Amino acid sequence: MRDGTLISFRRMVADLQVFGKGYLRSRIGVFFALVFPVILILLFGAIFAGGSSGPTQVYYQNNDSGPVGAQFVSALNQTGVVQMVEVPTTVNFSSYLVSHSAGQGILIPSDFSAEYAQPGGRVNVTVYENPASTTSDVVAGITQEVIGEFNFEHAAPGAIPALGIQTTTVVSSSYKYIDFLVPGLIGFSILTSPMFALVNISSEYKRDKIFKQLSLTPLTKTEWLLSKILWYVLLTTISFFLMSAVGIYAFGAHISFTWGIAPFLVLGPFMFVSLGMLVGTVSNSPESAAVVGNLVTFPMMFLSGTFFPVSSMPTYLQNIAHVLPLYYVIAGLNNVMIYGNYGPAFGDLAVILVAGVIIFGLAVRFFKWRED
Repeated sequence: MRDGTLISFRRMVADLQVFGKGYLRSRIGVFFALVFPVILILLFGAIFAGGSSGPTQVYYQNNDSGPVGAQFVSALNQTGVVQMVEVPTTVNFSSYLVSHSAGQGILIPSDFSAEYAQPGGRVNVTVYENPASTTSDVVAGITQEVIGEFNFEHAAPGAIPALGIQTTTVVSSSYKYIDFLVPGLIGFSILTSPMFALVNISSEYKRDKIFKQLSLTPLTKTEWLLSKILWYVLLTTISFFLMSAVGIYAFGAHISFTWGIAPFLVLGPFMFVSLGMLVGTVSNSPESAAVVGNLVTFPMMFLSGTFFPVSSMPTYLQNIAHVLPLYYVIAGLNNVMIYGNYGPAFGDLAVILVAGVIIFGLAVRFFKWRED
């Protein structure tokens, strides 16, 4: 009956204060919420100073009016390593790659066929790379291989190759791996802190009849759950600034601080607190809750682009990644912190919001103060 009454902000704040004090007494909880993500940044930042099972999606723009450009694109497609996606010649190719958060691209110049057919001609294909993507080297390598085949078929013995390759970066030559690692680890923190905590709390509270005791207080179960969401929004915000500071001052990360980050720091914990609560409440024991929680959490940790770009994974894993909630958190953070693409970020936020509302509704539905 209490859940039908108006929500009391005062009771939520009171419960938030009690929970926060208890949480801060747990050194393990604070360690995994604040210190562990920083250690990961220090570790991966130190390891990475700077094989895809494909096919890797590659945007290309063919400005060549002759037949060789089309033949070159066809040869790239036939390798099976890349899947070429055409970009109209009426748009700025570099801007198009940035606006689509693309990891790599290939630009074929207008004089491609003419220079290729002319004795002694010389022309370069431009390959755009993303410093964070392991597939960039793959794309450059396969492009160089196809160029070599075209030169072998065309050139006379001892002649200078007609086709060459030049590389440039999608965003800026100053960007490096750490710039893309920071948003990934922020997403990692948004997932792990609330998920592991709420799975454990909800299952143990149910076992120890603490929920039954809470049911005797004026606090409603919706208020209790919302107070946990507020706590992890606060914790996530602190963790965000800590990890960003380490990335910037320890490794020179280039990331943008914009208003677009804030919704992810709110909706992310909202979704994963609800998911953790749902997993814990539908489990029969803390042990089974831990197993289910790990089964839900670990695939998201490694398949959502936290440490490695999703584009470097086999196609079937990319398809799995696109149904994982954390994928949209990390993709959205990359869009606003690295590329400044607010259009795609709004799409990511919409997915997170819808998923969060559904999971929150299910958590409240199955969350019982008293067991039957």
